[in-house]
Amino acid sequence: MSATTRNVAIVGGGHADWGERNATWKDLAQEGGKATFDAIPDVGPEDIEGLFVGTVQPERFAYQSHVAPMVAELLGIEVTEMTARTELACASGQAALRYAWLAIAAGQLDTALVLGVEKMNLGRDYVPEMQGSMANVLDREFDGVNGLAAPPFFAWYAQRHMYEYGTTREQLSLVAAKNKSNAAKTDFAQFRKEIDPADVLESPEIAPPLHLFDCSGITDGAAGVILMSEEKAREVTDTAAWITGSGQSSMAGNSINNLPSFSGWPQARKASQNAYDQAGIEDPLEEIDIAEIHDCFSISEIIEYEELGFCERGEGGQFIEDGRSHIDGDVAVNPRGGLLGCGHPLGATGVSQALEVTHQFQGEVSTERQVDDPETGLIHNLSGSGSVHSVMTLARDPQ
Repeated sequence: MSATTRNVAIVGGGHADWGERNATWKDLAQEGGKATFDAIPDVGPEDIEGLFVGTVQPERFAYQSHVAPMVAELLGIEVTEMTARTELACASGQAALRYAWLAIAAGQLDTALVLGVEKMNLGRDYVPEMQGSMANVLDREFDGVNGLAAPPFFAWYAQRHMYEYGTTREQLSLVAAKNKSNAAKTDFAQFRKEIDPADVLESPEIAPPLHLFDCSGITDGAAGVILMSEEKAREVTDTAAWITGSGQSSMAGNSINNLPSFSGWPQARKASQNAYDQAGIEDPLEEIDIAEIHDCFSISEIIEYEELGFCERGEGGQFIEDGRSHIDGDVAVNPRGGLLGCGHPLGATGVSQALEVTHQFQGEVSTERQVDDPETGLIHNLSGSGSVHSVMTLARDPQ
């Protein structure tokens, strides 16, 4: 880091239970906030100087805007410096992390709470409305109204990747089986049942070649983390996740007409390279121990292996087939179960990913999915029409 910035650490946090919850948006925010403070006894609401809330759809499903001050009220926080909501579709949680990190690094704050919250289930009768709302992240006038919701959009990518590189239906199943089986060992996850690749193929077909188990869930949930300056962090814990780099790249706006590819995401490659440059990472496959990446659909993880630099373009299918992304592989990808296993409460996902890396560093996950002596981690989110990609790198020891 330059002399004008400070080291920043994630010292811990907590989750509300994820799934189809009989709970309101406010309930989820309170559960996530309480779990976060309970996990760090030395930090309370009175210590929070900045509050950053990642959330996408409270206006649509909670009928509430201006939610960050409301969260402060619900959690008993009297913020002294900054209160903000961040919205970047599926990357909203990571956006909140990024802003909190920058505020502390710049010396504006010493302690911040980042809370991601999403309420997506209002009953089966509201599923069409939920799907219609999700289509708003595309260009509503041209793409969303023509039925281009998430499953057919990512099915295009799967079809094109298969056509260009020979990726197989079986390789997609390996991703889904890996992640859902990891989630069976994660106590807050929406889906907690181990499956095998045959189960994926036997699940209902949604948008060829994608089956139900290739798709992330519709999820209610919350996750929170505490970020601190180095001086404050060392008063709280001996082991933290230090933020070493952050990159974000956007191409094409919301419209699919301007996307550079239907088999890859050059913007993910650019975002990750920016983060790697800041962190001093030259070979991500050799230097990254844990990667929590955006597997909203099984094809997404395969493409992300390639764009994040774990393998060459077109080799993502073979990467999973060879077991190189398993917990005991070259890089442990989605050890908590990813979006496919944990679910995807949009604003909470990026926060949960960062908390997983933190807990891995601290040895606070179940032994079945603990990565062996991890020192470095990465989180990745895509958002909108895949046009925006966000990457953050973390380390067990500060630079």
